[in-house]
Amino acid sequence: MGGGTKLLRVQEHGLAGVLTDARLRDFDELARYDFAAYCGGETTRWGGDEVTPFQSNVPVVVGGVGIFPGYWVFADSSGAAVIPANQVKEVLTLARRIEGEDAGFRDDITREP
Repeated sequence: MGGGTKLLRVQEHGLAGVLTDARLRDFDELARYDFAAYCGGETTRWGGDEVTPFQSNVPVVVGGVGIFPGYWVFADSSGAAVIPANQVKEVLTLARRIEGEDAGFRDDITREP
C-alpha cells in the first residue's frame, strides 16, 4: 500500500493514523512519525502510484471488521480494536478501570516476599 514517502502525507496533515489490511513498508521510518500505523504486514515491494486515497468518511471493511465514520480505532503493537461511536465513553471508562486494577496487581507483585 505504501511506505515512508507516501505516508508522509498522513504526518504532514496531522492525521491520527493509518489502518489497513494491506501491507506497508519502511517500518523504521514510519515509527518516527507522529501517527499510528496498523497493517496486515510488512512488505519490501514498492507500491507505485496505483494506490492513492480517493474517498474519506465512508464505511470500510478491514480484516473482516466493518468500520463506519465516527468509529474510534485503538491500535498498538498487539493489534487494533474498533469502537463504535456510541460506546467510546463506556469502553474508555472500562479500559481506565482495568488499567488501574493492573497497576494495583503490579504493586502487589513488587511487594511480595
